[in-house]
This record gives sequence, structure tokens and C-alpha cells, in this order.
Amino acid sequence: MITGIGVDIVQVKRMERWLENDKLLERYFNNEELSIIQSKGKSASQSLAARFAAKEAFGKALGTGLLNIPLKDITVCAEQNGRPVIKLKAAAQKAFEKSGAEKIHVSLSHEKENAIAMIVLEGT
Repeated sequence: MITGIGVDIVQVKRMERWLENDKLLERYFNNEELSIIQSKGKSASQSLAARFAAKEAFGKALGTGLLNIPLKDITVCAEQNGRPVIKLKAAAQKAFEKSGAEKIHVSLSHEKENAIAMIVLEGT
């Protein structure tokens, strides 16, 4: 049973500016994500935008937003086959458990100007 759906879109240009501000990046992204983003080369801003959109979409899927959830508690990464996944810790994990959901489905996409993410939360 679907317990929540969230979608968010982010302008890639906005993230191009963020790439020039280490303090801003460190505020919203953890070391694992920053490592992934730095390895993307020219597509770093698209990758960053998709990850930020996924974090925002997760809050929407919870139905509570991201109030009291540091974005660094949400890691957007990929399995070996490239499938995007979300790993949670601390406040994000607690909010997820409180929601009654048991599984997170993630879809990310980006083009030149925009990145989009969709999150579906599934429970019993």
C-alpha cells in the first residue's frame, strides 16, 4: 500500500552556484554525497539538483515536510547497478518509522535546465 508520494523539481542553474559555496554544500549534503557529486565532472550540478530534489520530495512524501529533519540525515546514492536509493539516519529515520512506511522508492531524472525526483513510500 502506498503511504506517501512526493515530487520536487530543482533548477540546475541554482545548483551551479551552490557548487561554488562549500559551506552551503556541507549544510545540506553529507560526505558520501559530496564525494559522488565531485566525481560527476561536468554533470555535477545536475547530480546535485537531483539529490536535492529527492530530499525535498522525501519530506513531501512523509506528509510533514522536512521540519526538524536535517537534510544531511538523508543520503541519496545509488546501488551498483545505478538504481537510486535513499539511506536515512537519525531524525530522518525516526520520521520515516513514524510515518508507518516500510520501503522507499526513488526516481531521479535531469535534463539541461531541471532535475526532478519522485519518492513513493510503501507500507503494509
